[in-house]
Amino acid sequence: MGAIVESNVVRAELTRYEVPGWGVGELWTAGGVVLAHDFDFHPVSDTRSTEPAGADSGDTRSASAEALSGCGEFGIVLTRSPRCLTPSELVGRLGRFFAGEEEVQFDDVPLDLGGCTPFQRSVADTLRHIPRGETIAYGELAALAGHPGAQRAVGTFCARNRFLVFVPCHRVVAADGIGPYGSAGPGIKRRLLALEGVSLE
Repeated sequence: MGAIVESNVVRAELTRYEVPGWGVGELWTAGGVVLAHDFDFHPVSDTRSTEPAGADSGDTRSASAEALSGCGEFGIVLTRSPRCLTPSELVGRLGRFFAGEEEVQFDDVPLDLGGCTPFQRSVADTLRHIPRGETIAYGELAALAGHPGAQRAVGTFCARNRFLVFVPCHRVVAADGIGPYGSAGPGIKRRLLALEGVSLE
């Protein structure tokens, strides 16, 4: 869908897309800034494709939409930056990520963290610099973000991450194993890590 432009601002728009074998994503953007990114994963054993990208399942209120409506500081209207990628370019990059292309990065993609606390911003910023193919424990991430001992809070942040893949919480693992992965479950987390060449028992 096309953006609605009014007086040099771009209103939030939703782009739904499909990745065969993985599921359907929902990308919320405004002016090239990512507001939220959610993904409805197929079960790990299910490699069936779904409806073509852009198809509406009938339930238009996703977890991302809930995040948008529940965050008073969320930047629903933003000034467009010429350096930002278009939704189609972002979807293309996401598709290459799920295809396993090693050179795909997201740390240059602007995210709207306006509704985040300073703690959440520091965790998000730190986590975005954990490279593909590497993992970090919850406690290590807390310390690296400047909040030693806050591993439980880091776990809560990851469970509520509204920037799936852009903030790669699948790279955060427990000290004694893979750890949880929100509603998607550890099986999806393990598959995402395997996509990046990481194997955990």
